[in-house]
Amino acid sequence: MQLPGDIELRIESEPVPYREALAAMTGRNAAIAAGEARELIWLLEHPPVYTAGTSAAAAELLDPRFEVVEAGRGGRYTYHGPGQRVGYVLLDLRKRARDARGFVHALEGWVIDTLAGFGVDSFRSEGRIGIWTRDIDGREAKIGAIGVRIRKWVTMHGFAVNIRPDLSHFGGIVPCGIEEFGVTSLERLGRAVDFATWDRALIDHAPAFLAALDRPCSREAAQ
Repeated sequence: MQLPGDIELRIESEPVPYREALAAMTGRNAAIAAGEARELIWLLEHPPVYTAGTSAAAAELLDPRFEVVEAGRGGRYTYHGPGQRVGYVLLDLRKRARDARGFVHALEGWVIDTLAGFGVDSFRSEGRIGIWTRDIDGREAKIGAIGVRIRKWVTMHGFAVNIRPDLSHFGGIVPCGIEEFGVTSLERLGRAVDFATWDRALIDHAPAFLAALDRPCSREAAQ
C-alpha cells in the first residue's frame, strides 16, 4: 500500500503507548513545518488510555481507570484502546487550500466513505463532532472520533474508528462531552473486519481525501 505523492505511510503492527506517539507526532509536525520531513499518515493502536482535549471538563471524567493524558488537540475526553484504529494525519496545508474547516470535513468524509465499503451507513451530525451511525437498537451512536490540531498550517492528531474495542471502556468518560448517545463498533454492527482489511480500504480512499484538501470547503458543505 502507498499514498499519492511523497506522503509517508506508517502502519504499526504493535500497540504504541499514547505518550510515546504524542511525542513522535509533535516532533514530526515541527519537522514538516520546517521543511525537514515528509508528510505522514500513521495508522496505529494504543493501549487503553483516556485523552483530554483542550475543551475537556473535569466532570466528564467519570472513572479514571486508565491513564489520562492531556493531548493538546481540540475536543474533550476520548478513549483509545485495543481494537480501535487510530489514524494520525500530518499534512502541510500550506501546499493545499489552507482551510481548517475543510480539512476536518474532508477527514470526516474519508472515514465515512471507508465505512460505507463495509456496509455501514455513517454520517456527520450538526453540533456533534465525530462520525455517527445507527446502532443495533436503531439509536444514533458514535463509531468514529475526530480531533485535530493545526500548528503553522501543519495538521496533527486525526481520527479513531471503533473496529472491535471493548466498548465498556468508554464508560469511564462522557465521550466527547455527549451524554445522551452511545458508542458502537464494526464488530457490534456484525462486521468482522481486521486492521489489515480496514487499512487497505482506508488507503484506497486516500486519493479522494487528499484531492478534497485542494478545494476550499464551502460553508454549506461544512455544516
